[in-house]
Amino acid sequence: MKITDVRLGILSVPLRVPFKTALRSVSSVEDIIVEIYTDTGHVGYGEAPPTGAITGDTTGAILGALRDHIIKTIVGREVDEFEELLQALNKCVVKNTSAKAAVDMALYDLYGQLYKIPVYKMLGGSRKKIVTDITISVNDPEEMARDTKDAIARGYDTLKVKVGVNPDLDIARLTAVREAAGPNTLLRIDANQAWSPKQAVRLLNQMQEKGLDIEFVEQPVPAHDFDGMKYVTERSYVPVMADESVFSPSDAVKIMQMGAADLVNIKLMKCGGLYNALKIASAAEVYGVECMIGCMLEAKISVNAAVHLACAKNIITKIDLDGPVLCKEDPILGGAVFKEQEITVSDEPGLGIKGIQGLKYLE
Repeated sequence: MKITDVRLGILSVPLRVPFKTALRSVSSVEDIIVEIYTDTGHVGYGEAPPTGAITGDTTGAILGALRDHIIKTIVGREVDEFEELLQALNKCVVKNTSAKAAVDMALYDLYGQLYKIPVYKMLGGSRKKIVTDITISVNDPEEMARDTKDAIARGYDTLKVKVGVNPDLDIARLTAVREAAGPNTLLRIDANQAWSPKQAVRLLNQMQEKGLDIEFVEQPVPAHDFDGMKYVTERSYVPVMADESVFSPSDAVKIMQMGAADLVNIKLMKCGGLYNALKIASAAEVYGVECMIGCMLEAKISVNAAVHLACAKNIITKIDLDGPVLCKEDPILGGAVFKEQEITVSDEPGLGIKGIQGLKYLE
């Protein structure tokens, strides 16, 4: 199975409601799609969301990395040269993790198709179903309470609540969410780097003292501040998860060695795809650190790849793969089935994607 061509496209999918965090506000998914063609007629699918505020990868940057570096590195090569192919992908351009992730997952898709096995079984195959949380965007307390009630009505029992836009309001926001959710719903919060270390400790301990019962907090401090995150981890009543701080296996290992966080969030767009995500998961197994699998604001192709990883590895105990259910529609044919909080992986070879409706190809 030889790679003969790569086509790029833009996928646009409106969201049910605007997605708001401490870093940005978005009303639709606008992602780059990668299709890798082979001489056997098989096609591998990948996806890259431009998330400049987090990864630095804009639409132009993703397309530039693909056209100027990545495509010329992989075209003409055999899919069966899998390790060498993935190493070449990772070496051909510095950073640009979203573009790499899109091609990485398409290559895993093709490799699974070549050997007629679903990717999750190829990677370990520990389970077929997982349960995701759903994100409550940061808004006024009253609107967040309404969104919470809607999520509960849809069957969700774990909510990820965005905070940090106005720290003075965060306690009120979470109080409103907890009252709307009731005592039996798990609440995890995501500050998206919004607080200083001392501010984070003060706010998090206030939340627990008020009985808000927070499961964990994602990235309370700026991504580069490993020492600050360690400060929070050592002093907070709430467990700390590293997210934006983890862009590579070496980042993850450093955090684990320092004891800078209690948990680690694996995102394919930050680490460059399944190849590096597997290394983070392996390090987490060695250090005994549980992981969450998360996503950016993505449609189903890339989230589907993350589902396969989650279904392969037991060290991934927390699931935050709600991107497709935040969308108004699903233009992706095949792949995992998203039934609100329950996600069932496909047993089709590779990643199980069959096609994309409404894709606008780029020349």
